[in-house]
Formats: sequence, structure tokens, C-alpha cells
Amino acid sequence: MPASLFLKICADNNNLFGDSEVNYYTRDYIELANPPIPTCYHASYAENPRRYHLLLEDLSASHFSNSRIRRIQPTLAYGCAVAKALATLHAHWWGIEKLQAISSYIPSQTEIERYVAQAQPGLLPMLEEVKTEIDDSWHSVLKDVFENHPIKMIERTKNSSGFTLIHGDLNPGNILSPLNDNGRTYLIDRQPFDWSLTTWLGVSDLAYVMVHWWDTNLRRQWETPILREYHTHLISNGVSGYEWEQLLEDYKLTAVQSIYVATKWCALEADRQRMKWLWFSQLQKSITAFLDLECSNLWAG
Repeated sequence: MPASLFLKICADNNNLFGDSEVNYYTRDYIELANPPIPTCYHASYAENPRRYHLLLEDLSASHFSNSRIRRIQPTLAYGCAVAKALATLHAHWWGIEKLQAISSYIPSQTEIERYVAQAQPGLLPMLEEVKTEIDDSWHSVLKDVFENHPIKMIERTKNSSGFTLIHGDLNPGNILSPLNDNGRTYLIDRQPFDWSLTTWLGVSDLAYVMVHWWDTNLRRQWETPILREYHTHLISNGVSGYEWEQLLEDYKLTAVQSIYVATKWCALEADRQRMKWLWFSQLQKSITAFLDLECSNLWAG
């Protein structure tokens, strides 16, 4: 028997989270050999009121969270480890035929519009908040994104290649790195909101990791080799028909979504002020990536 266990209790008084995290540990990867997630010994979910618990293996002696409390500087090896773990999970549900087995489908136009609508109210307040702190050209970039990018997201759903069950929130705190360099990397805490895109382009998880959280210089230096690692491991896990060129286009499309995350913080005035230390940094990184990757070419012409 384990000497210690980790108990997570989520009492969701605001009904923000459903049963996704329970499914993550007890259903979605139960048939995947040695998945990069902690072992779950018991779980239970209740709908009304929403609440659940997870009894997980305790990895505190072998791993650490990359949260603000103990933030490590990303390295190429760290990024490749995350890419490998993601490819393992993504390949397991790659393609619409597999997804249908758990009643998951490529999002509809309505679902994509609802997703973008969560951020839309924050756009003008955000622009007002940072009008003297950003380059004037960024104002038009942001308006251009909200006008054109959702259409490209909707158009992308016409081609089913690249879609899978995603994590959706791989912030540093949801990545467990081994204390021993030879250990495995684990991905934890999948808690989407009811408006989140839970089935989407797999590479979006990597875009969120690198664009949203990494210093720009590190992203520029390592994003291509890390994307290569991800593509290689997708193929080794049985994915076929998903070319490198398509992955790059999908990475550009999903990198833009980090702008929505930063903008959503500004929809409520209290969050706009209280969380500016976080969202302003993420906005700067996201727009810089947009310009670096020439994402406007996705809809130009």
C-alpha cells in the first residue's frame, strides 16, 4: 500500500466546473498504458450541488509543481518532456471516430462564438487600461484579432485532422516535473469551464504553454524543436495524416487564443485591476508571438 496519498476536494459553489477532472483520472485514459497523469485510487462526483473528490498518488517526494512558489526557468528538455506527455494523451483520442466514443465532437460555430464571447467584453476596457503602455499599432492588432480570428477558428473545424481531447489549462502549476532529471513529467488538474473548448486542436495545449507563460526569448529559441518533438511523438503513438506544415498552421491559429485569455481578465473591473500583474504580461507575450509568427497572414488576402 502507498505510504501516503493526496486528497483533492473541489466544492464548486459557483457551478463553474463539471465532471471533467474526474473523467480525466478515471475514464479518459484508463485504457492508456502508463499515462503521464498520477494514479487515481478513488473518485466521486455529485451534480447538485456540484462537488467531487479525487484520491491520488502522492508525488511530492519525486516531483514539484512549476508554480510561482517554485518556478523553474523553462529549458528545451522541459519543453520536450511536456510535448512528449501531451502527444501521448492527444494521440489516445486523436480523430472524430475515437472522440465519439465519449460523446465528444469538434466544436460547432455556436460553441466557438460562445468561447470568444467570454473575452469580448474585456477588449475595450483593456485597451483603455493600457492605452499609454502599449504601442499604438497594438490597438488595431487586437481589434483585428477579434474581428477575423474567430472566423478562421470556425473554418478550421471543416477539416477534422488535428482534433483531440485537450487539457486546456497547462499553466506551470499544472505541470509536475521530476526532481530526478530522468523521471517522468505529469500533467494534472483538467478543470474546463462550461464554455471552454474541450475538444480542439491538440497543438493548442503547447501554444498555451509556450506563448502564454514563457519569456518571449525562450519561446523564440525553442518553439520549433519542441513542436518537432510533439509531432514526432504523435506519429510514434499512431497518428497519421497530420503533416508538419499543418501543425505549424494550427500552432499559429491557436497561439492567437492567448490574446483571448488575457482579454477575459479585463471583463470585470475588479479582475482588471487586481490581476493586471498577470494579464498585462500575458498580453505582451501574446501580441509579440502574433507578430513573430505573422498570424495576420491566416486571414489576410
